[in-house]
Amino acid sequence: MKAAIIILSDPKAGEEALGRMFNGLAAAYDFQQQGAEVGIYFQGTGTRWPGVLADTGHPIHALYKAVEGSVVGISCGCADVFGAREEAEKAGFDLITDNRVPGTSGLPSIAKIAADGYTVYTF
Repeated sequence: MKAAIIILSDPKAGEEALGRMFNGLAAAYDFQQQGAEVGIYFQGTGTRWPGVLADTGHPIHALYKAVEGSVVGISCGCADVFGAREEAEKAGFDLITDNRVPGTSGLPSIAKIAADGYTVYTF
């Protein structure tokens, strides 16, 4: 079993976004506990999350730390558009550029993720 968790929610959007992030990370944790291969990707405004979750006082910091090893990376093109690239680079995350969408620096390839046998879940 392989699961790709795509985080799209914006940490600036309040409780609903926090709930989506929490549930995305909880799903990753659940898959890990079941022995599944898990990849976590931050895309869209979700590229803003890694800097937020690094704060040890954040309510889901412990959950994030539990699944942090499954983070594949951050969409480079999305990080550029949503102003998160500097924070992502500072935190040491890989910037993913597999899907060379015209006018961008590249995004993760959902087609490649699916072709590699992952079921894709979005939060």
